[in-house]
Amino acid sequence: MAGLPGSSDLAGDGRGHDGHNTIRRIAVFCGASSGNSPEYIECAKKMGQEMVKRGIGLVYGGGNVGLMGEIASTVYAGLGEENVIGVIPEALQPREISGQTFGELRIVPDMHTRKAQMSAEADAFIGIPGGFGTLEELLEMVTWQQLGLHTKPVGVLNMRGYFDHLLDFFDHAVEEGFIRQASRDIVIQSDNPAELIAKLEAYAPPPSIIKLALEGRLLHNLRG
Repeated sequence: MAGLPGSSDLAGDGRGHDGHNTIRRIAVFCGASSGNSPEYIECAKKMGQEMVKRGIGLVYGGGNVGLMGEIASTVYAGLGEENVIGVIPEALQPREISGQTFGELRIVPDMHTRKAQMSAEADAFIGIPGGFGTLEELLEMVTWQQLGLHTKPVGVLNMRGYFDHLLDFFDHAVEEGFIRQASRDIVIQSDNPAELIAKLEAYAPPPSIIKLALEGRLLHNLRG
C-alpha cells in the first residue's frame, strides 16, 4: 500500500542497549512559509543547531524557503551534505524551491511517496510550526504508530505555544472518548529543542502498540 512504512520501521529497530532510542536522523515537518514573527525562523534555526550539536541528520520536505529552508541550511552548514535528505513531490518544486538546495534532494511523484520515504529514512519525527501540510504529515506519523506500523517517537517543538490548541484538542478528544490516553501519549512536547530530543530518545511506546507492531511484523514475515 502506498504511503505505509515497511517492515524495517516496526518494533524494536531503534532502541540501544541502554533502552534509549538511537536517533541518527530526525524527520522534521514544518512550513514553507516564515510566519508572521521572526521567532518562527529562530525556532527552526534552534532546532537545527541542536541537531548539529548532537550529530543528528535531517530528513525534511525538500523546500529551501521558509522554516524548511532555515532548518535545512542550518544542518547542512553544520553537518554537511551527506546528513541532509530532502523529499519533495514534483508538483511542489516551483513553489518550495528557489535557488540553492541543501543535501540530497529526492523528487517523488506524490505526497504518499514523500511520507513513506521520510518515514523510512528517519528514526524519529518532530513537528515545528507550519500549516495543513505540516499537520497532515505529523498526524499521519502519529496514526501509523497508533496502528502499530512503527514505534518511532513523535514530538512537537511547541515554541510560542504554537501547538497549544492542537494539544488541547487531543486532550478534549480523550475526554470525549475518541482518543485513548495511550494514543494521546504518543505525542511528546517541549518548547526546548534539547529537552524534546532527550524525550524522544527516552520514549517507549505502550505495550498495546508494541503488541500491534510485533503482530504486524510476524504477518509481514509470513507473507514474505
